[in-house]
Formats: sequence, C-alpha cells, structure tokens
Amino acid sequence: MKKLWKKWNQLSLVKQIIIGLIIGIILAVLIPEVAKPVVIFGSLFVGALKAIAPVLVLFLVMSAIAQHKSGHQTNMKSIIGLYLIGTFLAGLIAVIVSFVFPVSLTLAKGAEDLAAPGGVTEVLKSLLLNVVDNPVKAIYNANYIGILAWALVLGMALRNAPETTKTMISNFSDAVSKMVTWVIKFAPLGIMGLVIDSITTNGIESLLGYGKLLAVLVGCMLFVAFVVNPIIVFTAIRQNPYPLVFKCIKESGITAFFTRSSAANIPINMKLCEKLELDRDTYSVSIPLGATINMAGAAVTISVLTLAAVHTLNIHVDIPTAIILSVLSAVCACGASGVAGGSLLLIPLACSLFGIPNDVAMQVVGVGFIIGVLQDSFETSLNSSTDVLFTAAAEFKQWRKEGKKIDLKKAA
Repeated sequence: MKKLWKKWNQLSLVKQIIIGLIIGIILAVLIPEVAKPVVIFGSLFVGALKAIAPVLVLFLVMSAIAQHKSGHQTNMKSIIGLYLIGTFLAGLIAVIVSFVFPVSLTLAKGAEDLAAPGGVTEVLKSLLLNVVDNPVKAIYNANYIGILAWALVLGMALRNAPETTKTMISNFSDAVSKMVTWVIKFAPLGIMGLVIDSITTNGIESLLGYGKLLAVLVGCMLFVAFVVNPIIVFTAIRQNPYPLVFKCIKESGITAFFTRSSAANIPINMKLCEKLELDRDTYSVSIPLGATINMAGAAVTISVLTLAAVHTLNIHVDIPTAIILSVLSAVCACGASGVAGGSLLLIPLACSLFGIPNDVAMQVVGVGFIIGVLQDSFETSLNSSTDVLFTAAAEFKQWRKEGKKIDLKKAA
C-alpha cells in the first residue's frame, strides 16, 4: 500500500486528475447506483475551493500591495488590454460563425420567471456597485470586484505600517496559500465525483436535439482557444505560443471544465502562475480580476444564442448591426458575473438589439439551460484558462523587452 501511495504521489497532478476522470466515467456508466455516493467528493472539492478563494484573494492582494516597492512594474495595463481584446474577438468570431452556419431553435419554456437585466447601463451599474460592496458581504458572496477593491485600499493604507504588521499579513497570505495546496491535492477525487454527478444526473439524451447549436457554440470556443488566443499571445511574445496554450488548458482548463466555476478555479490558476514563475504582485490581482471581466466564453454564448433567435425568427441582420452585437456581447460578458444567472440571462439584453420580445428571448434562455451542462463547462474552461494565458503573455512580453530568456518548452 505504501509503495502504491508513493507511486501515486510521484505522478503529476494532471495525470492524477486524468486517472480520476477515467475512473469516474467507468463507475458512472457501469455501476451508476453504486457510484452515486462518490458524488459528495465533487461537491466537497468545489465547496472547499469556493470557500477558500475569497480569503486567498483578500490576503494575497493586500500583502502584495502593502509590500509593493515603488517603481516595480506589474504589467496590469497590458493584461487588461489582452482581456478586453480577447473577449471582443471571441464575440466577433461567434457572430461570423453564426452567419456561416446559421442555427434555428425549437424554443423551450421554463425560464420565463427569471429576471434579466434591462440594459447595458443596468449591467455596468451592477458591476460598479459591486466595487463598493460591504467587505464582509463581498467575501461571503464571493464578489471578487468588491474583494479586489477592499484588498487594494487596505494594502495601500498599510504601505506605511510597521514591518512586523506587513510580515504578519504576509504570513497569513502564505498560510492560506498552503491551505490551497492541501485542497488541490484532492482534485482527482473531486473531479471523479463531479464526472459521476454530471453523467448520472444529466446524461446526453437531453442534448441530442440541440446538436447543431452545441456544435457551433463549442466549435467557436475551441477556435478561440486554439487559434485566436495563440495569435494574440504570439503578437505579444513573438514565439510559438502553443506550449503555453496547452499548459494553461491542461492545468487550468480541465479543472474549470468540471467545476464550472471561475471562482472555484482561482486557487488553481494562482498555483499555475506560481509554477510559471510569474510575478506574484501581478497575478494576485490579474487572476481574480480575470475571473470577473475576462469572459471570452460568455461573449461566444451571448452572440451565438442571440443570432440563433434571429435566424429562428427570420430577422435580417446587416453588417454594422452584427459588429454592434460583437461589442455589446463583449461589454455584457464583462459584466456577466455581476448578474444572477451569468451569461445566459444577458441574452434578452442582446436580443433587444433586434427587437425580439422578452418572452421569446427568455425561451432562448430556456434552451441555454437545457444545453447548460456542456455550454457552461466549455465556457468556464475557456474563460479561466485564458486568465493565466494572458497574464503569462503580458509578463513574457516584458521579459522579452528586458532581454530575459523565455523558455516555453520548460513551461510546458
């Protein structure tokens, strides 16, 4: 038993997760009734990640800002620029693909009782109000914009504090980071539980009727992940970007796919940034910020489902309106985390651009919930893995300017 445990610990986390994934699929398919109790491990894993992530962000950012040395570059401008460009291009790609491969829907009921935001102003207002949220409430509700705001303010207020105080905050930050390492050790067991839950609860029968829609949605997201994002990264680092792209998808995208939560994946992403030897002052801010505003997957979802409604109702769309939709989906996607229901509830807002009534738009949201098990998994995987990808790209760009060697093969 000891030898087996030793061999298990010698495997990389990714290999352990793949083993957990395979075992989960086998158990769910062959003995679903016996496997059902294992589902609790998935809930515990996601719950633990969600619980520790807000505390991790608060102390990590507060410690980084409090000890920040004047003149030390953090690359945040470049990262935010990459986030916005990536989200806009994802929306634009989704619009183009939706015109090339138009999809018509069989509209579904079941989402009419949900409240969608009334306009872009409401989405942005919600986002801004989250900045000034009560700090305790922000941590409780995992409002990362609010947590970041309070961590930045507290960090700046502590800049002139005694070194002993800064050391104490740094020790808290290190302790929470250590706890994250312990939680991540249970990832293979957690993923196994999540896989069993997904297969035994949802199956694939309910998705078969929406095969073409799923093909367009997933195809767009894969194109963004493996074509658009690598081009963006190449323009920044001037090297083959694929070792870094595959690293981020392998170590961040896989876990995000099954947890279906950008918030839960924040600790995973921070650990990956540490492994890539990125600047802690930068990634401690950029990763939680990315979980809030870097939403390429959400932009794809909003654009594809909105244009599916347009094609279903035979509404003519000209090129300028299509471009406006790309911008609107990017802006809405950035505010998606501030709206209950995420990207799906922003579809009526985008539909209003084409004069589609709210009751019809909410039926499209109903379709979104039916395919949500796959749509949300791919969306979260793209969103979360891109947070690390663009953070690393911005820093490697700075390394290139400074003449430092960038070994992407080592990163892979």
